[in-house]
Amino acid sequence: MYQLLRSFLFLFDPEKVHHFSMKMLQVLCSMSFTKKMLEGMYRPKGNLSVQIFNNRFPNRVGLGAGFDKNASHLQELEALGFGFVEIGTVTPLAQDGNPKPRLFRLPHDKALINRMGFNNDGVEIVAARLKEWKERNEKRTNRLIIGGNIGKNKITPNEDAWKDYESCFLALHEWVDYFVVNVSSPNTPGLRELQEKEALRKIFAALQIQNSKLKIQKPLLLKIAPDLSLEQIDDVIELALEIKLDGLVCCNTTIDRDKLSEASKIKSEEIGAGGLSGLPAKKRSTEIIQYIFERTNGSVPIIASGGIFTAADAKEKLNAGAALVQVWTGFVYEGPAIVKNICRGL
Repeated sequence: MYQLLRSFLFLFDPEKVHHFSMKMLQVLCSMSFTKKMLEGMYRPKGNLSVQIFNNRFPNRVGLGAGFDKNASHLQELEALGFGFVEIGTVTPLAQDGNPKPRLFRLPHDKALINRMGFNNDGVEIVAARLKEWKERNEKRTNRLIIGGNIGKNKITPNEDAWKDYESCFLALHEWVDYFVVNVSSPNTPGLRELQEKEALRKIFAALQIQNSKLKIQKPLLLKIAPDLSLEQIDDVIELALEIKLDGLVCCNTTIDRDKLSEASKIKSEEIGAGGLSGLPAKKRSTEIIQYIFERTNGSVPIIASGGIFTAADAKEKLNAGAALVQVWTGFVYEGPAIVKNICRGL
């Protein structure tokens, strides 16, 4: 059924289809009967919960950052069975992101290219939505876990980036369950320079100082790029162990086009710059997860992201050492049953 619907939706602009689909889902979830029907169809059955980062996740399958940037669709995504949703990337000030079009499909390779550029409503508006969500759901057991993916504004120079991360951290702290520092998107000029060891140390030192002052400390994770060299990954591992990072997200989108088919390579050249996600990112993501898991003896929990479409893909990541998995491109290609299908296979 979804494959037929997908063929129709793929006739239209990807970003417009994304907003249209979520609006339709929002309408369905605004009525209790249709919401319960969706939950019955798509939420995985059984006790699948797992304790990680001092949080009880309803299941191991989450939605990666960039899908619900502004925390506008948490109810709808929970109805589809996601165990956790990473909102953002959120920046201190609202920004429009890069010029459109900025999201592209490569159906032959089950891939996407995006150059969104941290478009979001700004941390104040996002925090207000999360506050309302938490207050409505605070007393529920087995509730959706919310991750806060935070970044810097495009206009902020790298030497002041730590201030943007700190600002977002403080504004969202009460309303999210864990944080992910995003310095690995390829779509904000100069951002990936912050993956260098000393730049990361400065950002996390500021966040850990603020975290220690608060009554409840929230887990701090780092999202890394799949394009890092082994030497750079070793630096990340060394820093993660030194400053006791709570976890890593592996990996963000890639700028590497080598794994694309010839037809998709030609199309990607026409598209231009952007981060590639989906099936071509699968192998490198798994390799990095396994490398980090082995080098840390499993002491740094990993959220796997990159090329997850099926239960077999999720098992591959978990067997490599991941504790949780995130989908994004897989959700676009596989449809609303993806969480249920993965959980059933696990």
